[in-house]
Amino acid sequence: MWVAVLTLFPDMFKAITEHGVTSRAIDEGKLEINLWNPRDFSKNKYQSVDDRPFGGGPGMVMQVEPLLGALEAAKAAAASLGKQAKVVYLSPQGKVLSQKAVNTFAKHDALILIAGRYEGIDERFIETFVDEEWSIGDYVLSGGELACMVLLDAIIRQLPEALGHDDSAYFDSFAEGNQGLLDCPHYTRPEVILAKPVPEVLLSGHHEKIKDWRLQQSVLRTLERRPDILEQLKKQDALSKDVEKILSQLLKETEADLK
Repeated sequence: MWVAVLTLFPDMFKAITEHGVTSRAIDEGKLEINLWNPRDFSKNKYQSVDDRPFGGGPGMVMQVEPLLGALEAAKAAAASLGKQAKVVYLSPQGKVLSQKAVNTFAKHDALILIAGRYEGIDERFIETFVDEEWSIGDYVLSGGELACMVLLDAIIRQLPEALGHDDSAYFDSFAEGNQGLLDCPHYTRPEVILAKPVPEVLLSGHHEKIKDWRLQQSVLRTLERRPDILEQLKKQDALSKDVEKILSQLLKETEADLK
């Protein structure tokens, strides 16, 4: 997979390129990240990339010309490899990122991500050149770099063999292996610590019982922490019979406790 990022702070991406699972995936050639700084395409002696907003108000706005220069360079690099890249702008006003969206992104051959700064980007650039606008949540950051890195990290987890074991991502929270639910709790050695033992079923060696327990815990955790997920899955008619059975039993137990 080929990715370009347009950013005023390329050094920030060392967090992705030089550390952990993402770094290993890049070193193994599963993903190539290229960084273009719009400041390099500024046509004034100060290399400025922003100006005051028309109509007044606080802050500054990123200009079209430096961004366009960086975008054209990134598109040319992609084209030289026979790739046509989708242009994605990370901003608080975009659609909120989900695991389903990440899975779709991971299937693309090439992406160009844009990290905004200041009060944002001149709207004319967005209207003309951006294919999709995405947000990582309903809050505002100082710039789009962290959002780009969040998206990249999530994408890399979905690339074949990036985690060393394909089931690692398959059974994440929200993933297909968990039927869209939150993940179950996990335990490791020692068997007893902080006066708390590991649940007996996990020591039983009985794979079916362990599988059932994990599903039950996923449903319980989702019900307690993110009931909105269950409601959404119910609306989509996406709850399996096993999940519906567990959920029904949990709700009955809750009602009984309230009496």
